[in-house]
Amino acid sequence: DDRIDHMGVGLTNRVLGVVGLGNIGTEVFRLAAPFDMKFLATDPHASPELAGQLGVTLVDIEELMSTADFVCICCALTDETRGLINSAKFQLMKPTAFFINVARGPIVDQFALVEVLQNCAIAGAGLDVFSEEPVEVHEPILQLDNVIVSPHAIAWTDELMASMGTTAMQSLLDVAAGRPPENVVNRDVLKNHRFLKRLRENRSKNGV
Repeated sequence: DDRIDHMGVGLTNRVLGVVGLGNIGTEVFRLAAPFDMKFLATDPHASPELAGQLGVTLVDIEELMSTADFVCICCALTDETRGLINSAKFQLMKPTAFFINVARGPIVDQFALVEVLQNCAIAGAGLDVFSEEPVEVHEPILQLDNVIVSPHAIAWTDELMASMGTTAMQSLLDVAAGRPPENVVNRDVLKNHRFLKRLRENRSKNGV
């Protein structure tokens, strides 16, 4: 008889708003693509071409906060984004909307978030980062029943840990042998003349 109190929210035709259209924000949209959602993003550095490829409409943060059914924070923590999501931004959200932060805690005014959640001004929140970490067990946000929290980790398995170590060591071996490592996030570094010079020197040392 209690199951009606735990009914989930469907995604079809709902609006997903992502703050930060970098690697993580882009992947969020790719994962959400099969659900027939409407996509919004805000990012002053976003590529309109990339947004178009993803089916994302670029808007300012005020429009995103007031329109999205799910607001997901995916931007980096910088001087520009510290405290970006404050009480004024939360007041723009719909009472049926959910707030998600998978980026960094200090991007969000956690006191303001607790306040809107306590007042049920938004539907709920999903968090894996906090303003101070490790989060204190008596932190008010952990006492709320409209919040889901998880560890800031994409996975925690034996396979993951072994792969992390193997991949890191393989990258070191690649550079030592004069080869560019496979898993480079900032691909521009592969064109850097200092990096290329180092690879040539390492190849020379190895007689390649």
